[in-house]
Amino acid sequence: MKSLLFKRALQDILNNRFLNTVTVITIALSVLIVSSFALFFTNANELLDTWKKGIRALVYLNPETTDANRLDLKYNIQKLNGVSEARFISRKEALAQMKVQMGRQSSLLESLKPNPLPDAFEVRLSPDSQTMAAIEKLSKAIELLPHVDEVEYGRQWIGKFTNIINMLRFVGYAMGGLFLVATLFIVANTVRLLLYSRQEEIAIMRLVGTTDRFIKMPFYIQGVILGALGGIIGMSGLYFAFWFVSEKFHRGLSAELLDIHFLPLDVTAGIIVGSMIIGWIGCYLSLKQFLKA
Repeated sequence: MKSLLFKRALQDILNNRFLNTVTVITIALSVLIVSSFALFFTNANELLDTWKKGIRALVYLNPETTDANRLDLKYNIQKLNGVSEARFISRKEALAQMKVQMGRQSSLLESLKPNPLPDAFEVRLSPDSQTMAAIEKLSKAIELLPHVDEVEYGRQWIGKFTNIINMLRFVGYAMGGLFLVATLFIVANTVRLLLYSRQEEIAIMRLVGTTDRFIKMPFYIQGVILGALGGIIGMSGLYFAFWFVSEKFHRGLSAELLDIHFLPLDVTAGIIVGSMIIGWIGCYLSLKQFLKA
């Protein structure tokens, strides 16, 4: 029985290649767009988490700070809850590090006399204090200490990057919902056209006592097959696009600096299963309306 229903579903797909091809392409495009947002969010969130874990606060000192004041300040900083280590960086060491980072352009710094960089402490945070709320609280506590001029930990660019991610996430949800509705509409109308083309056959089957379940099952199987094909094609297209972009990306940047990766296997399988469910729902909506009529 199951093999007969499956053969009927395949035969319907082959007999209506154009309509089913349009349906598969629509599902594939929807999966491609939605999964592209999912891929971007996955890597962007991991990148943001990595940056947050690597945050080190720089505590700039007043120019009049003496060596004794510096030792007292280091002691007071290390006493604060959430501080793992406080390392002093003299203005001379900071200038030398900047020259190394600038590479060939380091000659531009030769004319800087006197050294404009301030003395500073590089503060490493304990693992349990690497959230934005904890970092903000700790920086305010350090700013209240004597001889501290400013505390910098990149809060502005982290905040801006987080806001951009949240905005894109909202856009992704909106577009995902829009394409979901469009895909359901296409699948439902494709099945409805197939039903109308077989209207007389279905009427005869019902007259001879065929159950509605027997009539529905080939269409359900067809919808699941179309959803699976669309999901596989969409995810395959995303993977090849990801592979092409990542190859170009890793040639331009060090893999250790920023590592991008494809969606996990369980997420990929979940998206394909989701596209199969969409195909089934599209068939269900059309069959429910058609058989009721």
